[in-house]
Amino acid sequence: MLENWVVVPTCLPLVLRRCHSCASERFRTSGKFRVNANHKLIDAWLLALCTTCGETTKLTVLERVNVRSVRPELLDRLHDNDPGLAAELLQDPVVRRRNRIALDWDNAWRLDTGGSDHLDREVIDVSVRFEARIPVRPVRLIAEGCGLSRAEVERLLTEGKIVSTVRLNGKLSGDFAFMLKR
Repeated sequence: MLENWVVVPTCLPLVLRRCHSCASERFRTSGKFRVNANHKLIDAWLLALCTTCGETTKLTVLERVNVRSVRPELLDRLHDNDPGLAAELLQDPVVRRRNRIALDWDNAWRLDTGGSDHLDREVIDVSVRFEARIPVRPVRLIAEGCGLSRAEVERLLTEGKIVSTVRLNGKLSGDFAFMLKR
């Protein structure tokens, strides 16, 4: 029987960028936007606060874009401070590259396994799905989902008792499947 596990974001990740005021490297975003129009051009930023000193930084979303070229629903979401839009924009590689930021997903996600009825079976066939591109070590997910230590999962991998078509040693942010034989 195929188990379905889901990696679910629980909050927005921290933004990794150096603070100009205190040299901290972590910012928390609440999903608030600042929109500024100058004649026919529009700018939009996602605001983030330094976790140490509270200094505000602006992450560029739109820069000197003709207002007619922006979809009306995007403008509405920006004006409404839509937290879903903030999550989408933080996931966008173009926005991250433009602003020279990285994301810290520690304590910003949870694993939903659908219960623990699979723990006593000899063979577990699991499909893991990500609701957002959250980089996580599969070893950590398997350990958490099966109630094992990471060292135990590493040992099972070495012994060939955990099988997958993807490499389970690095970090993944995309869907994968594995089989655990006890």
